[in-house]
Amino acid sequence: MTTINQQEELETGQRPIVIHDTTRNPGMPLDMDWVRRVHINRSAVERRATTLSTRRTVKKEWQAAWLLRAVTCMDLTTLAGDDTPGNVQRLCAKARQPVRADLLTSLGAKRLQVGAVCVYHNLVPIAVEALHGSSIPVAAVSTGFPAAQNPFAQKLQEIEASVQAGAGEIDIVITRSHVLTGNWQALYEEVRAFRAAAGNAHLKTILATHELATLRNVGMASLICMMAGADFIKTSTGKEAVNATLPVGLVMVRAIRDYYEQTGYKVGFKPAGGIRSAKASLDWLMLMKEELGNDWLNNSLFRIGASGLLSDIERQLSYFVTGHYAAAHHNPLV
Repeated sequence: MTTINQQEELETGQRPIVIHDTTRNPGMPLDMDWVRRVHINRSAVERRATTLSTRRTVKKEWQAAWLLRAVTCMDLTTLAGDDTPGNVQRLCAKARQPVRADLLTSLGAKRLQVGAVCVYHNLVPIAVEALHGSSIPVAAVSTGFPAAQNPFAQKLQEIEASVQAGAGEIDIVITRSHVLTGNWQALYEEVRAFRAAAGNAHLKTILATHELATLRNVGMASLICMMAGADFIKTSTGKEAVNATLPVGLVMVRAIRDYYEQTGYKVGFKPAGGIRSAKASLDWLMLMKEELGNDWLNNSLFRIGASGLLSDIERQLSYFVTGHYAAAHHNPLV
């Protein structure tokens, strides 16, 4: 049987991409001339986004290979009001072994793990302890997630406390009013301060795109966050009425491409919220491959924020191996 790793090589015409270190984006001075040049043709963006889910498809071994890649790029997340230490410990156990060992053996794939585990600040120590000995980082949501309506000094303290507790990544939420009122200098200074408070922890900036009113605002905010030193730009908190959508993602990844072409620094992208099906994860991977290329098809530059997605991916992999879908209790999340 041809292995999944071999299928990836056949599909791309090159060896499978390995996870690698990326030089951190140091940021740059705010360039408002560049920001003001951002213009978005909404109808063209929507037409292009539609082709990703209707014209592009992968099947059989290739689909299984892409789904395994999606697992490695996943930020396995629990951000519920009823989170407990036990829930987080079980989630971390799943993060270490996200796909059943028997399925991996049948697929001819090596052992794999998710990109990170994402939790609230108070549960960071629990996750850090549960993941001890693995290379899986803990990501903490911060700065008054999800609304970001608490005082600025408190936001900085929250970032610093999460880093001190062991978080290797910080998912911050921008102040949406800075975007809605056109106060771009304030947005830049805010994210710059968050980056400084995070220190060596990687900073993911959540734009909460549905609350930014226009796609142009999304594009402008994306550029400013990168100029301020963001390591990733992220679509949503998962708590908005509308979360990650392909048109918004297209605007953001093209901003990433523009920033890379102008500065030489690669910034990561994280769609989050509402991504629950294996098919949806493939759409996002296709977006990254077609718009940014193979360099972004790894978890150092691409993450999917999700909770229920992993269960559906595991069901699809089970169907590929056995010819039938596994019952829910065979693929428990927590």
